Amino acid sequence: MFGNTIDLEKGSSCAARLRAPRHSADPRARTWWTARALLTVSGPAGLVAATLLTLCFLFFPGAASWLVPLVTGVLVAPAVAYAVVMPARRCRTHGWELGETALYAVSGWYGRRRRIVPLARVESVALRRGPLLRRYGLAVVVVGMGPDADAVRITGVSETAARRLTAGIEGAIAGREAAVSRAEDGRGAEILAVGRPGRLRYAPLTFWVWGGVLVAGGTAWRVLNALGVKPWRIGIVRRLWAGYGAGAPWLAVLLGLVTVTLLGVAGALAVHAATWWRYRLERTPSGGLDVRRGLFATSVVSIEADRLCGVALREPLLLRAGGGASVRAVAGGLGDRERNRKRSVVLPPAPRAEALRVCAEVLGTDGVLGADGVLEAGALRPAPRVALRRRLVRALGWGVLPVALVLVVLGWLLALPVLLWCAAGWVAVASPVVCALARDAYRALGYAVRGRHLVVRSGTFERETVALDRSSVQGWTFTDTPFATRADVVTVTATVAAGEGGYRIRDMSAAEAVQFAEYAAPGIVREFLIRTSA
Repeated sequence: MFGNTIDLEKGSSCAARLRAPRHSADPRARTWWTARALLTVSGPAGLVAATLLTLCFLFFPGAASWLVPLVTGVLVAPAVAYAVVMPARRCRTHGWELGETALYAVSGWYGRRRRIVPLARVESVALRRGPLLRRYGLAVVVVGMGPDADAVRITGVSETAARRLTAGIEGAIAGREAAVSRAEDGRGAEILAVGRPGRLRYAPLTFWVWGGVLVAGGTAWRVLNALGVKPWRIGIVRRLWAGYGAGAPWLAVLLGLVTVTLLGVAGALAVHAATWWRYRLERTPSGGLDVRRGLFATSVVSIEADRLCGVALREPLLLRAGGGASVRAVAGGLGDRERNRKRSVVLPPAPRAEALRVCAEVLGTDGVLGADGVLEAGALRPAPRVALRRRLVRALGWGVLPVALVLVVLGWLLALPVLLWCAAGWVAVASPVVCALARDAYRALGYAVRGRHLVVRSGTFERETVALDRSSVQGWTFTDTPFATRADVVTVTATVAAGEGGYRIRDMSAAEAVQFAEYAAPGIVREFLIRTSA
């Protein structure tokens, strides 16, 4: 049904969608959300506006003609709109339901977030009541999915209903059977990959080519400044500026870029060699992974078999252009999200073919990400065409239009026609670039189900293809906004207790989202579905 191995059903007369949860927000929650808005957003904004207007009328009365409309439009109107619209929208949107096998929660006000998590995956539940919540007889129920997954927060619930919900979840936790760990595959220890000196050529194709130099330069500047040394007064710097900067500024800029690039390349090679020298990826007898690396000191990262949920093939823009890729394990137990990103790397930048091979070895299944797998053209199910339009509009609206408007306004206010020509030049040059990036981002979108794996791909600057074991999916989140609803698309997030905690399928057709979730991880959303005519 989904993916390149199973065709979509043809001629089906029924479609499935999620129904609304049985329980909605308590009526008193609207007052609570209003009070929160006044305390956190609308109130401070109104206070700032009142302060500015008071100072204006006391000391600068002549500025009132333009400051009053500005403050009203920027601070007062949004603050009032937020305090009025947000509580009403949340009351209509929020809801929850404790089913026989899963928990269903809906939240949001501008957009809507629908989360469904099986009770078998719930590890903890807590009831929280702050002073403001107690004032209105409300509570917040926090359902934990483990340290590597985001908790589910159910707000706008009366205290009585919250206690019933907490008791029901605690009963489900106490009554379920003990989780059965994955059986060991019985294989002996084996080496899956080793380092090669030739792969150092991929090290410069990273952010640190320029970013590392800028960070190091900024740190050195701050140290010298703290010691009372003015870098621009150093003899060699003054001579270079006198020889090149003053007389040939464009040559100075070019030489500066070349110098930064060369320093960045040297630094990237040195860091990569020190970090990944003597690299070796091994499979342990229990089916887990050991990553050994290090030039001066050997570092070993162990990933247990029962915590390994999949792999992520990462292809940043520059590395992709150079034909390379790296591999991360989607695994739990490696620390918080930041530490997980550092410790989950099982293959540093290497040829893409080698990265695909390592992915297949880690997954233990040939063909999922191999040469005949879902990474090839047409193998993933693409996003609808409306997703391309959304990315083009977003790229032009945020990448081109703001700069052009600033240049036009400055040119008009300062009576400088050259700025108007700069705005036209910016639009002419930037528009094709951002449109090309938007098209590349659209082509990257896709998803598929291959055997026991769910495969998701997205991104252009940081393209990532993730293959997840379908049994590791702990729940589904369906997120939409008014613009996404109008385009009839939704973002579907597969929640896992590993890696990033959740992996998104962006701009999936709303008509297919629920059916896909049920097909990829059967049983999680089933009891909350209703059938409608196609």
